[in-house]
Amino acid sequence: MPASRLDVLRWQFDLTWSLFEYHLERLEPADFLWEPAGHCWTVRPDADGRWTPDWADAEPDPIPVPTIGWITWHIGWWWTVAIDHARGRTPRERTEIDWPGDGDRTTAWLRDLRIAWLAVLDQLSDADLDATAPFPWQDDPVHTVAHMIAWVNAELMKNAAEIGQLRLLRKA
Repeated sequence: MPASRLDVLRWQFDLTWSLFEYHLERLEPADFLWEPAGHCWTVRPDADGRWTPDWADAEPDPIPVPTIGWITWHIGWWWTVAIDHARGRTPRERTEIDWPGDGDRTTAWLRDLRIAWLAVLDQLSDADLDATAPFPWQDDPVHTVAHMIAWVNAELMKNAAEIGQLRLLRKA
């Protein structure tokens, strides 16, 4: 029996997550805020103790090298917004998504997002996969919910590779 589209997307997500988890479980507390270059983006506590990311509305040139802390915030931001869209909720603004503040809380946050995403996937039908994607293309009828799921898989794979590379560089 051939696999359904959702089965293939779920398999791809599970594979991607296993590669991401490989790095998550090996991260040390100091890895998150290690600055690999003089020109980098990180997360910093503000005056109220909220950990906020460096950000520019227009992409800078040269692009700053992100820290693992910044990348994990970025994952949490886009994934939270993807889940909001998939559940039909008003998506949170970038400025509403704070970094948890340390490695253990960040890892727990990302694992909780995985569970929330799996709950989204578990309730989708084939007809749902054909619906217009609410994110990240802002209701472009060319892109479906299946495209959004594939985008989440690709974005997570890219971010996992970035974290893995930074972790390896710091160890070296």
